Amino acid sequence: MLLTIDVGNTHTVLGLFDGEEIVEHWRVSTDHRRTADELAVLLQGLMGMHPLLGEDLGDGIDGIAICSTVPSVLHELREVTRRYYGDIPAVLVEPGVKTGVPILIDNPKELGADRLINAVAAVELYGGPCIVVDFGTATTYDAVSERGEYAGGAIAPGIEISVEALGMRGAQLRKVELARPRRVIGKNTVESMQSGILYGFAGQVDGVVERMSRELADDPDDVTVIATGGLAPMVLRESTVIDEHEPWLTLVGLRLVYERNVSRS
Repeated sequence: MLLTIDVGNTHTVLGLFDGEEIVEHWRVSTDHRRTADELAVLLQGLMGMHPLLGEDLGDGIDGIAICSTVPSVLHELREVTRRYYGDIPAVLVEPGVKTGVPILIDNPKELGADRLINAVAAVELYGGPCIVVDFGTATTYDAVSERGEYAGGAIAPGIEISVEALGMRGAQLRKVELARPRRVIGKNTVESMQSGILYGFAGQVDGVVERMSRELADDPDDVTVIATGGLAPMVLRESTVIDEHEPWLTLVGLRLVYERNVSRS
């Protein structure tokens, strides 16, 4: 089985693949202070809960694929694979790794590993042209051309960041639960904030995607829009442009990149 690890700024998502099927997944907080030893203990604890695996990660795992937007965590995970699981093939997404997706931006090294991996999975699952909307710490929009090239994207503050900023900077406001309000016209402060957050972000998604689609394809209706990320379910019902929801898109992309760099090498 293949262990995939997607390290984001806020959360780390882990997935266990048996062939092409994801059979288990976990979400933990990302802590840049964790050492390689602490990460190894965390991995062994999670693996020990799965009925198909023993307490040792090496029992049943035949490959590891990792991408990270946090350099310090990537460094420690590299040490984990070297010290604890040196006999298991590991692919860390970084410059030089084969993805099969050409990058058409000014400086390809600036592109976040998770955004590239999302594009890899989107091309494999849906082809181009397509747009991936990832609802994470930031809300990212990534455009893939008809030929399967990474064409560029957009980055906006994420939902949680916006909620926290509103609570901190608004004198009479506070942090509220991210939930669907009873109505658009809020009857109290909490409902009003929830309405502004939910429908404001849905409107943002629709507006950005519609503009990107017009640049990406002669017929914007040909563009497939894929949503992913932990907060995607909150916006799905309210957006008019999202075609597909792939909660494990990044993990699927990691599986594909692993296969392109190890299984077929």
